[in-house]
Amino acid sequence: MTVEDVRLRDVVEDDLEAFCAYEQDPEAARRSRFTPRPREAFMAHWKQRVLGDDTNFVQTVTVDGDVAGNVVAWWDGDRRFLGYWLGRAYWGRGIGSRALGLFLEREKNRPLHADPFSGNTGSVRLLEKHGFHRAGTVQYGENEHVLLVLT
Repeated sequence: MTVEDVRLRDVVEDDLEAFCAYEQDPEAARRSRFTPRPREAFMAHWKQRVLGDDTNFVQTVTVDGDVAGNVVAWWDGDRRFLGYWLGRAYWGRGIGSRALGLFLEREKNRPLHADPFSGNTGSVRLLEKHGFHRAGTVQYGENEHVLLVLT
């Protein structure tokens, strides 16, 4: 595998099973400080709120044709946010960086915001590598997240 083998494509319903499995990974949940949804709630959220909203831009990340994760941009009020999730097998190999770079070529809305958990230093570094700058912090429950903005 090389980073050139990383591709983006539109999401198909079969991708949701992999996305759901990746969200259930305990280490991913720990690093993101995101509580995994039960399968039925996950599927409903993705079908109705993510794929069902035509203002969202949603892409599947593939590596050698295999589903590695997803990248999503959505509106929260007047702010456009970006989020991504990769399966653990795809961490630390440059895949996230390549996928995010490809996504940012297609997602033209700026400013673009992201708010990873402050302890997820890999995610924070990835966003900063792609030109996001720190704009403060936000609190979700007991967890502090870094607010990053790409202008």
